[in-house]
Amino acid sequence: MTTSYLDRGEGRIAYEVSGEGPLVVCVPGMGDLRSTFRFTVAALVDAGYRVAAMDLRGHGDSDDGFGAYDDPAVASDIRALVTHLGGRPALLVGNSMGAAASIIAAAEEPELVAGLVLLGPWVRDPKPNPVMRLMQRLMLVKPWGPAAWRAFYKTLYPGRRPTDLAAHLDRIGASMRRGDHWRSFQRTVVTSHAPVEARLDDVLAPALVVMGEKDPDFPDPAAEARFAAERLRGELLMVPDSGHYPQADSPDVVNPAVLAHAASVFARS
Repeated sequence: MTTSYLDRGEGRIAYEVSGEGPLVVCVPGMGDLRSTFRFTVAALVDAGYRVAAMDLRGHGDSDDGFGAYDDPAVASDIRALVTHLGGRPALLVGNSMGAAASIIAAAEEPELVAGLVLLGPWVRDPKPNPVMRLMQRLMLVKPWGPAAWRAFYKTLYPGRRPTDLAAHLDRIGASMRRGDHWRSFQRTVVTSHAPVEARLDDVLAPALVVMGEKDPDFPDPAAEARFAAERLRGELLMVPDSGHYPQADSPDVVNPAVLAHAASVFARS
């Protein structure tokens, strides 16, 4: 697949498109790449969808130098990409921070969004933990920061792991050495998800919340998933033996649910 670029004025957002049919846009989380959806994209294309997978600002093949790297900024990139590709309304498939930004995009321009698939979604800020906040700051200091992120990323797969995880980690490491990506990543880390929680009740698009039962990003993954699903009036899928990236560690469970949700939302639009 060929990498394409969407000019956002301050810089470009990288994306790639494959397949034909209704548009699905896949949005990764902080510190990750669009290739986190490598199993999702293949399943969607085979099912007859046109799939665009994008990189976040300052990640992967996207540019640095943006004024903001937070959820609302990424939401604006999602909306711009859907409009650019002429695929309205689109199904948004977001992981972690990508899910957070997808929620804001759906709330701000409901006519652009047919539905949401939210994988390990951040929908509100966690309770403050001064010790963890200090450890996070120390982890993000060069020269050990990139290696620390790689080690931390692996812990987000506490159960099942994809067989190609090492290769994916190598891609993430190469990304963080590109341009000013490490500084962009540092700015992304301090994102507040309060703007997402403030817009939950404004979302009209049907949502599917997918959470790994062992997701270490949340003290109680099941409770966080229920909170998100209830506020969004959506469906909920808990994935056994799965962590923060259910689309990558459990595609055999997640892909059928994503395809069923896609068929349902596009039948309505």
